[in-house]
Amino acid sequence: MYSSNRTLVNFIWRFSERCGAQLVTFIVSIVLARILSPSDYGTIALVTVFTTILQVFIDSGLSTALIQKKDADDLDFSSVFYFNFIVCLILYIIMFVSAPCIADFYKDSNLITIIRVISLTLIISGVKGVQQSYVSRNMLFKRFFFSTLGGTIFSAVLGIIMAYAGFGVWAIVFQQLSNNAIDTLILWITVKWRPIKKFSWIRLKHLLSFGWKMLASSLLDTVYNNLRNMIIGKLYTSADLAFYNQGDKFPKLIVTNINTSIDSVLLPTMSNEQDNHVRVKDMTRRAIKISTYIMAPLMIGLAFCARPIVQLVLTDKWLPCVPYLQIFCVSYLFWPIHTANLNAIKAMGRSDLFLKIEIIKKFIGMILLIITMNISVMAMAYSLLISGLISQIINSWPNRYLLKYSYIDQIKDILPNIVMALIMGGFVYFISYLNLPILVSLVVQILSGGIIYLILSILTKNDSFIYLINILKSRKG
Repeated sequence: MYSSNRTLVNFIWRFSERCGAQLVTFIVSIVLARILSPSDYGTIALVTVFTTILQVFIDSGLSTALIQKKDADDLDFSSVFYFNFIVCLILYIIMFVSAPCIADFYKDSNLITIIRVISLTLIISGVKGVQQSYVSRNMLFKRFFFSTLGGTIFSAVLGIIMAYAGFGVWAIVFQQLSNNAIDTLILWITVKWRPIKKFSWIRLKHLLSFGWKMLASSLLDTVYNNLRNMIIGKLYTSADLAFYNQGDKFPKLIVTNINTSIDSVLLPTMSNEQDNHVRVKDMTRRAIKISTYIMAPLMIGLAFCARPIVQLVLTDKWLPCVPYLQIFCVSYLFWPIHTANLNAIKAMGRSDLFLKIEIIKKFIGMILLIITMNISVMAMAYSLLISGLISQIINSWPNRYLLKYSYIDQIKDILPNIVMALIMGGFVYFISYLNLPILVSLVVQILSGGIIYLILSILTKNDSFIYLINILKSRKG
């Protein structure tokens, strides 16, 4: 059994890794956004739609199956490694050959070379994927800290140098490519696992029996999430796509840090307790409450301060992204319910249920997308928000029976955190009317927001606040 202490230590390493990497990425994105044009970002967004979809074949399914399987050994890991690498080579060849067709679809011949270069990340991922699963399964998240930060810092320096040198969109291409390459290199140096010279089709088939459903679910989810980018890129301008994606970037930065940290630790821990539904429920409930406690003030605060943040950080040329940013903040506010419920379902080995609910969610989302795609990009953003709110209810539905933890119970658990965040948001929004300089106003808003949220946590004796304080005290002791 994983001790709570070990889980916490791994969470801290994972969270530190995500925060460090995202901080560097955030700074680099600010610098590049100031140098490069929105159309450059739009071009990359068009290309990465395809690589992101193909990446699912590497990052999902078998990787999750390795983490979930109780008695996975070197033969399991090695079989998946060789299989994944061959798949990655095939996927790269497909992208290489398809590049002219994709370029013709978007009426931009410059995309051919960009696609063929950036798709090399697929081959790199084939080397890295199983190594990452090994780290996650064995709770060695300290390794992620060094590999991710090493790759992020190296690529950041390279991207900024190339942008200043006038390489335009290629600065982003080589930033992404070098990030993956250095990350993989460091991970292979720091993690001692190596594939053995054995392959078992029987073992692979067993893992595929669980993994194909997870793969299908992730593929469906990724295609659906990137379909909007494809449609915006085709029906509207690359600048429209850039504003849409930039609006998503700020709240996603926060959500990725918090949720990825919790989820990467939570899944292997839950999987270890998969036969104890009471323990799984307790962990699911705690994850939802803690995630929301941390995320709610950040999302609501960011939504209320969106315009001055964009003006200060990205300059006025990016102001059209503000409405999208606010919409995504509301959508991500309920993300803990999404992810914690799905992790519980995966941990209990119910990939069949996972796939079924993904199909239902995407069917509803597609209907909303079809209705709004010819109206405007903003209408498409609102359709994503609505489908996201519906999806959280669907995600929670199986656990009403599996864990006796209904959606109503989950809302009750997070409601105190959201109410506190809204009260804080009201105070923060009021400060914007004081006509202070932008920088001064933001500093005052951030400091006062944090203080108000802390005071409310103390006054209401917030459960999540007390839990975190007790953990910190126990660690100090």
